[in-house]
Amino acid sequence: MQNYENAPAMISTKDLDYLSDIYNWNFNASKVACHFKENVTDEEIKDLLKRVSEMHKEHCKAVLNILS
Repeated sequence: MQNYENAPAMISTKDLDYLSDIYNWNFNASKVACHFKENVTDEEIKDLLKRVSEMHKEHCKAVLNILS
């Protein structure tokens, strides 16, 4: 297996499918964390869920950067 520091100019359809899955997992996780954040009263848990949501949003951005 070869590791790349940067994404190659062309990626396989299998890689694209995998990146799509990663994006969807993180997008959904961000939405779920945001939803739970709105329904929690404990401020410490709200803050934690906000950070979790932001982390997953950053992962989505990273996947989009690979594809652009």
